[in-house]
Amino acid sequence: MNSQIKILNLREKKEIQKELEKEFGIKNIPGELIKKGEEKIFLFQGNMTPKEIKEIEEFTLIERIGVYFAKEQGGEIRLSIEGTHLLKEQINENIFEMSEEQEQDWIKGRELNIKTGKHQFLVMKYGEDFLGCGKASAEKITNFIPKTRRLKSRE
Repeated sequence: MNSQIKILNLREKKEIQKELEKEFGIKNIPGELIKKGEEKIFLFQGNMTPKEIKEIEEFTLIERIGVYFAKEQGGEIRLSIEGTHLLKEQINENIFEMSEEQEQDWIKGRELNIKTGKHQFLVMKYGEDFLGCGKASAEKITNFIPKTRRLKSRE
């Protein structure tokens, strides 16, 4: 059976961890990192070993394992909403604190037309809530909340 997932080895995990430390101050990723396809990264914190996961994969298709954690995008790592929640205690860099109005626009899937002076991923935060990552550019912060998870607008 063709492998659908790739359990990252220690070197590969350390590369991602190093990038996340540079971007967001994250020093420790608690669990196994598993890639599905070229970009999506899942975090598995269960009690199965990588060897046991591979043994199961030999006789059945594993669609996904763990929580969708991050995506490799253009040489950078973009944390998912769940990724920001799982690591919120460690995130201390490149946080964009939103106003209430900005938060309402964000959860509806809108971009924020604001100049941040940055050209990178930012962790979006409102109060104590982490709401995933956005990509800051010259004039805006791009929103990556999937359409299925956006708050429906009554406008």
